[in-house]
Amino acid sequence: MCGIAGIFAYDAAAPIDRRSLVAMGDALAHRGPDAWDTRLGPGYGFVHRRLAIIDLAEGAQPMHADDVWVTFNGEIYNYLDLRRELVALGHRFRTNSDTEVLLHGWRAWGEELPERHRGMFAFALVDERTRTLFCARDRLGKKPLYWTEQRGRIVFASEPKGLFAHGDVPRELDPRALGEFLCLRYVPDPRTIYRAVNKLAPAHSLTVRDGRIATRRYWRLSHAAADTRSPADWSEAILAKFDEAIRIRLMSEVPLGAFLSGGVD
Repeated sequence: MCGIAGIFAYDAAAPIDRRSLVAMGDALAHRGPDAWDTRLGPGYGFVHRRLAIIDLAEGAQPMHADDVWVTFNGEIYNYLDLRRELVALGHRFRTNSDTEVLLHGWRAWGEELPERHRGMFAFALVDERTRTLFCARDRLGKKPLYWTEQRGRIVFASEPKGLFAHGDVPRELDPRALGEFLCLRYVPDPRTIYRAVNKLAPAHSLTVRDGRIATRRYWRLSHAAADTRSPADWSEAILAKFDEAIRIRLMSEVPLGAFLSGGVD
């Protein structure tokens, strides 16, 4: 679990207050105790609170490759496969971090980038060359991302408290969302309990370019025709998938633990 936050102005010449970024990062300090840093670029700023798991020495964020910068929460389980594919395309890596795959992947695949990922993630990257902000959230929404539009700026963070630390985000409740919460015990995407705050929905990306905001759903659960495999074959296939799911989550440079959830999953 890491904390990410940032500000992206429609006007590249708009000043970004580093104190606001630091305050947003401080509000997310519990999400990343190992390190933190900021990036101030033309008309944007990122802050990252790191929980270090992969490439402890070189994986600090915000990270960049040429004129693309990213702040990333999560883990890309198939990043070594993607890295090999990108190296074959001519990309050169300087770290062993899964984060760097996002940077080179953006150059290779653009907005199709999250479709290639197996993992849990919420990330935001800025392409300084095209003045583009691109954010994405994993298929099932394991990693959160909240955003709001205020005074010609997009402000985003891993938690609403990160947005409120910016100072310009109102805390007014949304009566419709409140009613949904009382009926459903949650607020459906993309709304939140706050009128000014949006959730990026699972399996969605957000692109901001030339002052325009666009969201896109990049994945849907497939309801293909019924498989004709026997119960025994199904059992074997499910166990194989279960084993694979565990195996791809065991890549780490820190101790690992297995837990039984205390919630309803």
